Order: sequence, then C-alpha cells, then structure tokens
Amino acid sequence: MMNKTVSKQTRNNYMIDSLLFLGAIISALTGIYFLYFPVGGYQGGRNPTYGITILFARQTWDDLHTWFGILMIVVAFVHILVHGNWIVNMTRRAFQEFSGKGRKFNSHSRYNVILNIGIGLSFILTALSGVYLLLVEGGRQGLIDPVIIFPRTTWDLIHTWAGIALVLIAILHFAIHWGWVAKVTQKMIKPLVSVAQQNLSTEPVKANRS
Repeated sequence: MMNKTVSKQTRNNYMIDSLLFLGAIISALTGIYFLYFPVGGYQGGRNPTYGITILFARQTWDDLHTWFGILMIVVAFVHILVHGNWIVNMTRRAFQEFSGKGRKFNSHSRYNVILNIGIGLSFILTALSGVYLLLVEGGRQGLIDPVIIFPRTTWDLIHTWAGIALVLIAILHFAIHWGWVAKVTQKMIKPLVSVAQQNLSTEPVKANRS
C-alpha cells in the first residue's frame, strides 16, 4: 500500500538514509571488533586473543565489515547524486561566508554544514583507505608492500582513525536530526500499523466447534 502521509521525495530520502544507517552500524560494530582484535592467527604464540570467538568467526567479521562497507560506499554515492544540487549550493554558500561575502548562515545551519564537511572528509578517507586495504594485498602473508603513496600500516591507521572520527561525527549528525528521523519514522510506520489492525478486525471469527 502506498504511504500517503509523506512525500515521495521524503520517502526516498528516508529509505536511502536507512540503508546508509544500516551499513554504518554494521561497519562500525565490525570495525570496533578489529580495533580490539587487530591480528588473527596463532602468531607463534604471540597473539593473546587467539582462539577467542565472539558471536562469529574472525572471517565472518571480516566479510561483514567488507560487504557492509561496500554497501555504505554505494548508498553514499546515491545519496550524493540525489542531493547534488543541495551540496553544490551549500558549498557555494560556505565559501561565500568564509570569504566574508554573501548571506550568513544562522548558528544551526553553520553547525550542520561543519558536521557535513566532517562527515564527508572522514568518509572519503575511510572509504579510500578501506578500498586500498581490500585490493592491495602487499604487506600480508609475506608479500611485499607496494607502498602506494603510503605504506600499508599508514593506510591502516588512516582507516582506523578516520573511521572513528566518522562514527563520532555521525552520532552528532544523527542527534541534531533526531526530530526529523522520529517524525518521518512515525509517519512511515503508522499506516502499516493501521492496515494490520484493520486486517485483524475484519478477519472472520471461526465458530467454536464442540
């Protein structure tokens, strides 16, 4: 059933943001796992966490981190395409404000723009370093590190700290938009609940058999 309580654009934005949120949550949780368990294998007895299993095997955590990270990148690309005009306009306004020209942002808009810039930069660094670590095998299993711009260990550090920054800034971003999230979620769910209640109320009551 078509949801009539929200516009098509709002509904599409909500679905895109929901997928982005899902990818972010799984990527963050799996990232925390690798932050606390950075190495795998026995390591000749030097790995104190060897043999510890939390919910899944290490390879499963790796697969979840990889595929939900890819989901985030794909959905973020769609998000940028959908909001391309807004991004261009806000970027132009930001440059005008910083240069002392044009209309000034109010405090809320300025704070929102700063958060968006932080999310954009940290996401780009996290995504690029993640793709590098995924595709470039050097530095593992005895392979020679090709050192593309930085050594692999530096890419790993960039991925870790940019990811941490992304999570923290995204939490702030989510907090200041909580009102919109709660409002649209309620509007999206309410018609579904109403339909379910109507189906239950119109369901024929079966006569008790003696």
